[in-house]
Amino acid sequence: MLTLVEKVLFVLATIVSLYYTYRGFARIMGHINSGQGKLDWSLALKRVWELILKVGLFQPVFRFRLWTSILHGLVGWGFLSFLLINLGDVIYAFTNFKLLDNTGLFGELYRLLADIVNVLIIVGIVALAFRRFILRPATLTTRETTLLNPKARFGILRDSAIVATFIFIHNLMRFLGESFSLALAGHADSWQPNISAVSQLWAGMNPTALVVGEHVAFWLSIGAVVAFLPYFPYSKHIHVFFAPINFAVKPARKSIGQLSYINLDDQTIEQFGAAKMKDLGWEQIMDSYACIMCFRCQEVCPEYNTGKLLSPAALEINKRYHFNGGGTTDVAMTELISEEAVWACTSCGACVDICPVGNEPMRDILDIRRNLSMMESSFPKQLESAFKGMERNMNPWNVSQADRMKWADGLKVPTIEQNPEPDILWWVGCAPATDVRAQKTAQAFAKILNAAGVNFAVLGKNEACTGDSARRAGREDIFFGLATQNVEILNEVVAGSSRQVRIVTTCPHCLHTLKNEYPAFGGNYEVIHHTQFINELVGAGKIQLQVTSDELQVTFHDPCYLGRHNQTFEAPRTTLKSTGALTIEMPRNEAKAFCCGAGGAQMWKEEENGTARVNEARFAEAKATGAGTVAVGCPFCLTMMNDATKADGGNIQVKDVAEIVAERLK
Repeated sequence: MLTLVEKVLFVLATIVSLYYTYRGFARIMGHINSGQGKLDWSLALKRVWELILKVGLFQPVFRFRLWTSILHGLVGWGFLSFLLINLGDVIYAFTNFKLLDNTGLFGELYRLLADIVNVLIIVGIVALAFRRFILRPATLTTRETTLLNPKARFGILRDSAIVATFIFIHNLMRFLGESFSLALAGHADSWQPNISAVSQLWAGMNPTALVVGEHVAFWLSIGAVVAFLPYFPYSKHIHVFFAPINFAVKPARKSIGQLSYINLDDQTIEQFGAAKMKDLGWEQIMDSYACIMCFRCQEVCPEYNTGKLLSPAALEINKRYHFNGGGTTDVAMTELISEEAVWACTSCGACVDICPVGNEPMRDILDIRRNLSMMESSFPKQLESAFKGMERNMNPWNVSQADRMKWADGLKVPTIEQNPEPDILWWVGCAPATDVRAQKTAQAFAKILNAAGVNFAVLGKNEACTGDSARRAGREDIFFGLATQNVEILNEVVAGSSRQVRIVTTCPHCLHTLKNEYPAFGGNYEVIHHTQFINELVGAGKIQLQVTSDELQVTFHDPCYLGRHNQTFEAPRTTLKSTGALTIEMPRNEAKAFCCGAGGAQMWKEEENGTARVNEARFAEAKATGAGTVAVGCPFCLTMMNDATKADGGNIQVKDVAEIVAERLK
């Protein structure tokens, strides 16, 4: 189709375009490679099915904003299809032979696909552009109080306009070019229904004009691709390249909240956490390029939702705009996110869970905390009491270990010394052992275990805090000491037993730490949550529950570290239903549940200033269900929901699942 001169010009333009595109990618890879750690491509081979779901089917995209996700799917699937379609168009332009069109049934299906996809992409991009530039929902930007690169507010709109214009022109011109080609051939093609319909508009037109139109359409369609490529590394569209890499080779984690191991016995460590961007892992730097700037993480962030300064989206966007402005990885992290925002994070994992491209802004924040706490001794002073408690008495409540078992007075709760061969080692946890309200959960669970005849034991005075709060507050030194001590004791109990010992916890934070973070210290255990174990006991008929005539209406609040972090959703609900309770779901539940506000060491400090408190915002959702009881499965959630119901007048009860079950034991 192209003349010789056009072919030469196209080749030269493509070479120039690819050269500048290569330079853009080389710059990006330089930034990524300056991060910590090494990329492991072997992980991609183990994640083929996962990549098909996440990249081919856009599965993470469809978890939020359904109608917008459908439009994105039209454009995204069209983009993948057009990798082949554009190749066919270039072959035709240079050989005047439609190779892919002339292969029997495949060619017919190919033409049908190209025809339909062409239209769907145009519809999708026009609708998305209308949403962004006309409707302009608040969810596609951030508040003025949020620390956001000054160039980003206009830059995101400009970038979106450029990308949308490119996609629209490329696809419209390709569509028109094909219609000119059909008009020149003088017949319709039933396998290209939309293009054939438009080609009828050119019936009777001068053939020379149709040839010119076909050439112009090619240059505006494929030429748009050639012109766009050098801009591609600087645009938000770069996510189509780095998102698949993110999913393919991001380091494997036992859960979204598992933090990297730091061996404090290594005396050569000079840097803790992330003071500068180069202190982040390579994958954390790559997150900034995978970011689609959709603000979904911000939309689910409990701190942003309650008027705080934290926006996980702004952090990733600031990283990208810093690079696009010529910056390096030597930039201080506190230039990209304020310290107030850093300390607001509850480590709930909502931002990581919802991100459609696999980014982990929470991990950046916790690495910054490590640096602030360990290197700068800069942390909220209210945390000092909890730190001292964990250092001196091995629990953040600062209660003497001698009083660790007082909660069990009058109950049959054997220690490991009294029962050295248990089937179940119950990790009670600091809160159920020392906090007055949470002790009722422990007492209820003890009654359940005894009613079921479970062979169990507790560590008693040998049980120390797992160190979760210390680690989320950046104090790796405290966490390291507690973890090392606990693993030594647990290995002696578990490995030294002739039985297959399982650990049951009454705190999701203990569950997460024991199950996901202690393996790095040599502690590999089977760990389950107490609601899971109660569900097992009910299912096995080991406990009988008395269902009364009064209907108990319950709404279950998913603890972040049980749900999002450890994917346990059904067990507590099934257990509640076994009591005869009517379970009413809050709008945000299971993986999308809203945080109580206590995680990430927030339990030990005051919230940053905002428009509302996180626990009160969550309680308002619970109250709106009309349920008379809020059921929880976490001592932190218990405290936060109790505080909220007191502030609301105390008309709604807050109980742990174990308490509800214990009340209905026969």
